[in-house]
Formats: sequence, structure tokens, C-alpha cells
Amino acid sequence: MHDPEKSDSGIVATKPTNNAGRPAAEPVERRPGAKGNAGQQSTHRTQSRIRVTQALDRVRQATRLRKKEWFTALFHHITVDTLRTAVYALKRKAAPGVDGVTWQDYEAELDRKLEDLHRRVQRGAYRPQPSRRSYIAKTDGKQRPLAIGALENKIVQGATVMVLNAIYDVVGFSYGFRPGRRPHDALDALSTAIKTRKVNWILDADIRDFFGTVNRDWLARFLGDRTGDKRITHLIQKWLRAGIFEDGIVTVDDQGTGQGSVISPLLANIYLHYCFDLWAERWRRREARGDMIVVRYADDLVLGFEYESDARRFLDAMRDRLGKFALSLHPDKTRLIQFGRFAATDRKRRGLGKPETFAFLGFTFICGRSHRGNFQLQRKPGATACEESWGTLRRSCGVGCIIPFLSRGDG
Repeated sequence: MHDPEKSDSGIVATKPTNNAGRPAAEPVERRPGAKGNAGQQSTHRTQSRIRVTQALDRVRQATRLRKKEWFTALFHHITVDTLRTAVYALKRKAAPGVDGVTWQDYEAELDRKLEDLHRRVQRGAYRPQPSRRSYIAKTDGKQRPLAIGALENKIVQGATVMVLNAIYDVVGFSYGFRPGRRPHDALDALSTAIKTRKVNWILDADIRDFFGTVNRDWLARFLGDRTGDKRITHLIQKWLRAGIFEDGIVTVDDQGTGQGSVISPLLANIYLHYCFDLWAERWRRREARGDMIVVRYADDLVLGFEYESDARRFLDAMRDRLGKFALSLHPDKTRLIQFGRFAATDRKRRGLGKPETFAFLGFTFICGRSHRGNFQLQRKPGATACEESWGTLRRSCGVGCIIPFLSRGDG
């Protein structure tokens, strides 16, 4: 159908290719040290995590050795141990779904509950509950809809994500919701690329309502490229068809993945891997005349180009490419701007103002100058990042604690 498909160091895809950094498939769980384990529950949890890691490491090894492997036996990896690992990966204080069950509620008699859940999953008796609709405020004043899953939905989805992460390879410039990669790795990779590569133009691309417009037929085809286990794909279809509960009514949509669910980020990465990542990597290798860099975190995309002509050709081609998969770029939020070490000088020579800024993952990128007048890339936290940081400080120091919050500059 197509060409074959969070590391601590930044990885940036540059022309012609990027072989730096860690292998694409990294361990989902690392073996914790035995020191500090308190009590039988902690020991049980550690042993489960070790068994899960060992089992999935064998799957990863097969993935690396056989790039075209079609995996037809994955469902048995959803074990009691995998489910237990998924339980302890959940946020303890997360809002409950339609079941009203909190993490603390479920942890009581956990072994019995996981044995029962595992039996239901394996014999096909597990029935996902609809997700509860919730909203969070966006920076533009609008509201973002979220799908809050029932606790058992979160657990089984988390176990499934662990299994599927072991078989899906991704390109180096994909950072969002990947084992071992964090948002700051994507930010650092982008900063490094702008400072070290021949970047003169930035394409700040925004996919309109991505999580709500994913085409499920295409998603099923992309999943089937590596997953031949029908029980896994059937389980995913169950979640997608479970619907959303809001104002006492359950509605079922025929598109989208339900932003906010545990499995949604993985499905988003798989979808964009096939419809964008592989294509962008090919375009950079075959079509770009100059340097081109790509950094993607889930549906947030930033691309850098040496030549404006490359950037404009890519933007036109990208619109056509995404359109084939029921996606589109937001016309107001997608921008091509002059940006980089020579942007200020060139714009001043042409009688234009200072280079525009762009935002990525809550940070604003600015073309600045050092005290010596040299180019200095500045990265300043936006309002959302500041609020999160102040919240952390308040929780750590108390409401009355005042600590100056300094913006970050990359020079």
C-alpha cells in the first residue's frame, strides 16, 4: 500500500536522511531497580513489568529483523501483567468516565478485577462503555472537546498501546506520544535544526480538527499494514464505535478517534505516519532543492526550508496529499514565514519589519540577537506553558511563594 514505516536526544530529519539517534522502536517499560520496593504489592508490580518488557522485547526484535513482517498473533500479549502495567501507567487523579470509577476505587482488589477483565477480553465478552464528553478551553477562546474513557477502557487501551508500540516503526522526526520521547525533545530538535541547518523559511502547519476528521476506513487499512491479528483490529473498532455520552445521550460518529482517549495518540501517529511522514520523507529526498527539516509532535507540524520555492511547492503538494486522506490544513493557522539566521538582515534590506514569530508546543520561537549582535534563537513559553509552570511552583512552594519565571533563550 505504501513504503515501509517521547529519545532523550533531539533527532531531526534532514536531507537526505536521518540516521541519528536511538532506534525507532524503544522499550515501552524499563526494568526498575529492586532497591526501594516496599511490600508485596510493589514487588508484584515490578515482576509484572519485567515480564511485559521481556515479552514485548521479543516482538520488537522480530520487527527490527523483519521490516515487512505482518503480525498475526498479538492478542495473547494482552495479559494480566500487561493490564497491571497499564493500570499503574494511568494518572491517579484523572477524572472518571461514565462508570464513575476512580483509580483508587479500581485498585482495591486489583488482582481479582484484572483476572476478570482479562478473561472477558480474551473470550470477546469485554464491552467498551461510551466515553464521557468534556471540554477544555483553548488559547483562542474556543473549547476543545475531549473523550474521557471509563477506567476499564483506559486499562485495556493502555495494554493494547504497549503491544502495538512494539511493531510500528516511525520516522525520526515523529516525537509525539512515543516511548522515551518528550515534548522538550521535539522543541530541542527544532531549535538545533534552525541553528545548525540552512533554514530560511518556516512552514507552521495546522491540520484542521485532526482527531475529529480521521477517516476510519483509511485507519483500518493503515493498521492492517502491520497488524494481521483481527482480534486487535476488532477491539479498536469496538472503541471507535462505543460513542460519546453527553447530556444524557450517546452519539456515535463515523469518523475521528476521540481526542483524550488512551489509544487516540497511537492511532493518530499511525495515521499520520502513512499519510504524511513517509510521503514527506520521500519529498525531501526527491523533490527538495535545498535543506529541509521536519519536526512533528502528534498533529503539530513545523517544517524548515532553505529556499522559499521549496516551501511553497511543498505546501501546495501537502494540501493535495492530506486531502486524499480526508484531512485539510487550517487556512488561518497555517503560515509560511521568513525565519532564521539571515531573516532579519534580509528583511531589513528590503525595507520590511522584524521576522515574524511562530509557536510550537506552547513555546514561541523568536529571531533574536545576542549582545554581540549575532543571531540568537529565542524560545519563550506562551501563556499556557507559564500557567502550567506557575501551577507547579505554587503546588511545590505554596500560594505565597514568588519565584521569578525566566524565559528561555537558545543561543
